[in-house]
Amino acid sequence: MLHIIERLLPAPLHRALLPLAHNIRHRWRRFRGTRIVGVSVVLTNLSGDVLLLRHSYGPDVWALPGGGIKPGEDIAECARREVYEELGLTIAAIEEVGTIEEILSGSPHTAHLFAATINAQPVPDRREVLEARFFPSHSLPEPLGEVTRRRIGTWKTRGSRK
Repeated sequence: MLHIIERLLPAPLHRALLPLAHNIRHRWRRFRGTRIVGVSVVLTNLSGDVLLLRHSYGPDVWALPGGGIKPGEDIAECARREVYEELGLTIAAIEEVGTIEEILSGSPHTAHLFAATINAQPVPDRREVLEARFFPSHSLPEPLGEVTRRRIGTWKTRGSRK
């Protein structure tokens, strides 16, 4: 339901409200301390470059696509949904890399990390995502979020064990 309401708002108004909503959600999570579960997706193109994006809310850093899991949602389907919603990309084959236990917004957080290869250019939704670009994995942009840095490190480590 919330997703439908979000789409009814004009994109500029939606972008303007996202920082406020992000701040409220951050404070609520810190207050409640409730465990949260989400996904992040390392998307690469056929050359092995990593897709990073910049959100219209939160810290002004480069990040991975991803988001929260809806109640009862399969984690792989959540990863596909988030990539489609944020970037307009459909993922055929996706691989779970692993899970990372961390603290986000003052709450325990389980991040399910996925990897996929795509042969398409992202189309940011211009609501939640302002910019999305591919970068060589050995030359990632700054500022790179610490959460993103850890997740890419996990992805790279997993790749070296194959």
